[in-house]
Amino acid sequence: MTLTVRNLGFAYGQKRILDAIDATFEAGKLTVILGPNGAGKSTLLACLAGLLKPCSGTASLDDANITRMAPTTRARHIGLLPQGAETHWAVTSEALVALGRIPHMRGAGLSADDRRAIAAAMSATATESFANRPVTQLSGGERARVLLARVLAGEPDWILADEPLANLDPGFQLDILALLRRQAAAGKGVVAVLHDLQYAVRFADHVLLLHDGKLFAQGSVEDVITPTNLAHVYGIDANLFRDEEGTVQLCIKGKVRS
Repeated sequence: MTLTVRNLGFAYGQKRILDAIDATFEAGKLTVILGPNGAGKSTLLACLAGLLKPCSGTASLDDANITRMAPTTRARHIGLLPQGAETHWAVTSEALVALGRIPHMRGAGLSADDRRAIAAAMSATATESFANRPVTQLSGGERARVLLARVLAGEPDWILADEPLANLDPGFQLDILALLRRQAAAGKGVVAVLHDLQYAVRFADHVLLLHDGKLFAQGSVEDVITPTNLAHVYGIDANLFRDEEGTVQLCIKGKVRS
């Protein structure tokens, strides 16, 4: 399945948030959406998830307009991890993960397929050890993994993650990114909004760089995260280099001198 946006625009009243965005997202790849605060990253992800209806253009899954799909059908194909996702109910971790099966459920109880998917999602996120603990008693990193497990339990073709690393320690951030990479390697399409350029350089297969609601650049890490683009969009002096192991890294020297 291919996720595409064509001439996509979105506005809140008279305030234009996105303008004429054209992009194609491929299954089997981790696409990272970058851009400064207010660039429209979360809005674009919400349009891809069908939560927001574009005021112009389309967001499509293959040939189907996402906003015209039945909610249950859309939920089977697209799983969203929203920004700052939280839970305020003292349900167990396993019960929260089980909510991801709602689009597939046919009766009141969980089927064998439901239980298999829940177990697989908790195994993938290493959350089995606290399956019976209330989510309100989990650490921030543990809770983030449970919330991602809920998305995985739905077995969507596409995983959309809005700032999945927010408020996590570096170790947990690396765990989440590694998990998203594994999902992409398994054939799923993964689209993540990130702020950290260093992580984008290390983990992204494909990058979209937004600026003032427009698509400034898209392509590979080395094509998009260039000194010229970073200076224009972020106002920073930075460049890519390869370390002694051949891994692409980003060096941020400081702000661009005016």
